[in-house]
Amino acid sequence: MKRVKIIEEFPIPWSEATIQAFRETLLAWYDQEKRDLPWRQTKDPYKIWVSEIMLQQTQVNTVIPYYERFIEALPNIQALAEAEEETLLNLWQGLGYYSRVRNMQTAAQQVMGEYGGQLPKTAEALRTLKGIGPYTAGAIASIAFGEPEPAVDGNLMRIVTRLFEIGEDIGKASTKRQITAYLYQMIDPKRPGDFNQALMDLGATIMTPANLTPELSPLKAFDQSYQHGTAELYPVKKSKVTVTEHSFLAYILMNPNGEVLFRKHGEGELLTGLWHFPLIEQTLVMDEATEQEMLEPLTDWLTGTDLAFSKEQFHLSLPQAYRYDREQLLRHLPLVKHQFSHRLWYVQLVPVQVNQSSNSLSGQLEWLTLEELKTYPMSTLQTKLLQRWLPDLGV
Repeated sequence: MKRVKIIEEFPIPWSEATIQAFRETLLAWYDQEKRDLPWRQTKDPYKIWVSEIMLQQTQVNTVIPYYERFIEALPNIQALAEAEEETLLNLWQGLGYYSRVRNMQTAAQQVMGEYGGQLPKTAEALRTLKGIGPYTAGAIASIAFGEPEPAVDGNLMRIVTRLFEIGEDIGKASTKRQITAYLYQMIDPKRPGDFNQALMDLGATIMTPANLTPELSPLKAFDQSYQHGTAELYPVKKSKVTVTEHSFLAYILMNPNGEVLFRKHGEGELLTGLWHFPLIEQTLVMDEATEQEMLEPLTDWLTGTDLAFSKEQFHLSLPQAYRYDREQLLRHLPLVKHQFSHRLWYVQLVPVQVNQSSNSLSGQLEWLTLEELKTYPMSTLQTKLLQRWLPDLGV
């Protein structure tokens, strides 16, 4: 059994009395100081699962309204399993990392087909579901089902490395095994969900990365890094992944009917299923680009679409004086910066007026009014682009 094996590999350097005192101290603090969050008002495994997936990569205060809206629209596993993709993406719009909600729907379909519509009750079984890793499985199993399974996230790793002054890189598998082994031995078997949530709250409020108020920690008596003044040394992390920079042109194609062209990103693309202005990666040196050079990538892209416009049928939608003055041209083409994990995008907005429209488009291209667009799922990037182009639009 995994639990027994790693405990034997990494026995905790505490006595049973110390472990029990630690549990009592931590849970007494939690009972007084725990955060009032909507998913803590329920033991429904589905709602706990939704909250845990949303909380990945997203701040608690941001998640709350999304969680409430999602649960109202899709109140159970069956509703999630059967939801239309656009419904899912609209409910998730603004949270980013859309693979999370797609994986969650796949997992819901697994649950309907393999588990009779009920989430499995053990962390081991939960890990067989799409998008549920060790942390999420531990959180659901402990909170919803009372299984003494740690939910090892960044907060818990930071706390444990400080408590025991573990100086190994937390990116190493052996360090994660040691932290997990210690937590298996520390977790309260009677209140495992509260134990995990207490450590999450402590890591989010007091034992933070900056560690600005260490004197407020209820765990000072157990914390070697507090006693030695070394908290800022833990956890030890390997150097961060390099952020790569990319430049894009976002073409705002407007037809004579007052509609704008939008494209739905296909399978395998970043932001799959979401609607955007046509985005074309480019290598132009923008402060040296002419109008013709700015439109050449668009001309090339249009040849592979249903829109057979010739270059004579569109032009930059700017006053003519700006179009031939490079400095004025750049000043009136807004630049938006947006980061996706380890990719930093610089997106130049290029408004283009088209002299005709086309009614026969593929499913990935649509002419839409701005009001119509509000009902389509968009990424945070597209929302930024719209807000920069039309600040009064209200998206």
